[in-house]
Amino acid sequence: MGWKDVWSRVAKMEAEGERKTVSVPRGLALSPTRVAYAAPKPTVENLRRFAETPVARRALNYIKNRIASMEWRVEPRVIAVGDEGVEQRQRVAAVVRSLQAPNASDSFQTLLEQVIEDILVGGFGSVEMELSGDARRPVNLYPVDGATVQVNAEWNGDATTPHYAQMRHGVASAAVPLLDDELMYVRLNPRTHTVLGLGKLEVAFEAITQFFQAHRYAGKLAANGVAQYALWMKDRTPEQQERLIRWWQDEVEGTGRVPVLSCDEKPEVLRFAGGTDADLHLQWQQFLLAMIANAFDLPPMMLGVLNDVNRSTAAEMADEAFQNAVVPLARLIAEHVTRDVIGKRLGWDDLRFVWSELESRDEMQEIDAQLKMLAAKVLTVADVRAMRGLPALPEPHPPTPEEIAAQKQQAERAEHLSLFKSGVLTRDEVRERLGLPKLVTADAA
Repeated sequence: MGWKDVWSRVAKMEAEGERKTVSVPRGLALSPTRVAYAAPKPTVENLRRFAETPVARRALNYIKNRIASMEWRVEPRVIAVGDEGVEQRQRVAAVVRSLQAPNASDSFQTLLEQVIEDILVGGFGSVEMELSGDARRPVNLYPVDGATVQVNAEWNGDATTPHYAQMRHGVASAAVPLLDDELMYVRLNPRTHTVLGLGKLEVAFEAITQFFQAHRYAGKLAANGVAQYALWMKDRTPEQQERLIRWWQDEVEGTGRVPVLSCDEKPEVLRFAGGTDADLHLQWQQFLLAMIANAFDLPPMMLGVLNDVNRSTAAEMADEAFQNAVVPLARLIAEHVTRDVIGKRLGWDDLRFVWSELESRDEMQEIDAQLKMLAAKVLTVADVRAMRGLPALPEPHPPTPEEIAAQKQQAERAEHLSLFKSGVLTRDEVRERLGLPKLVTADAA
């Protein structure tokens, strides 16, 4: 059965409210047989295995952990007032609760980490979206192995026609159909010639392969696993040479003993390399690390290449890594959550998902900008508190008549005191205005 027949069959199936996909449809058989000295191919299994190596894991974790740990919020595009405002705030709270607990076993951070991992590895982050029927938590979100999702290249935008299908056990006839509003499919580096994305690890695959080969050779060389020299002895019969080899292997090699040789001529040592750190090809390994960092849009400093890095350039490189590697992917995810989860699945186009920390990575720069806009009366105190994720201040209660009278009396006293200090009023005039009796001096008495 071909894929055209599968799409024709699944198009007639109706969508159900329960989850249709499984988290690990191919089971645990993900470890291919390794072939010695064969260049690996960028298959899904090899990409997954490469993602567990130190260099790739460092690059993946920097981007993944930075995005997953950012603060977020759900806000209305246009704030409604009156009864519509109350209903809008209730829907915002419902979306927030759904994202905080997307399913029975995941939090939003664990869900996001799995999706970002698939996006960076193969460019195929996937989340299944199913309505829950609960008004307080209207939608359930389930992470899906994006490598098992097939995209219908002939999909014409019809909401009733399956846009995706998940393969189970690699059998096309067992594919599970998914409508466009049932799956959030995040493509990294979308292109016109294919419906699939391109992951950062796929771009770095060849450089990582070469780094493994160079690193493995350097490890064997450092552990004396590779012969670096040979002994040349002249005028020896085959029997004598065979006896010397057996004696060396049995009595000297690996024992730490000092070998004692007696012969007419001193043996000559033939070196195959220089015997220095240059034999480890460390500069080539650093170059490969820089190429891997470029594939992940990171500066080489993030992968441990510290050449030409000082205190002044380190901060600029850290900011470059955030702006080039973190911000674009975070915006892509926020766009998909807004469009797919909130817009398509829930039908609430007036709400959107926003990263609170995305605009400014430096806390002091953000505070300084907010204070300047507050002083220029561009923002109010309520606006600044909302931007920082703080609750609104309680409404101040109106002043009582006693408080108004006390404020008025205090202002009048301050005005009279100012006029007295400037010589406009005398002391007796000030006391008279304040309703106080005149002072009786000793001369008047």
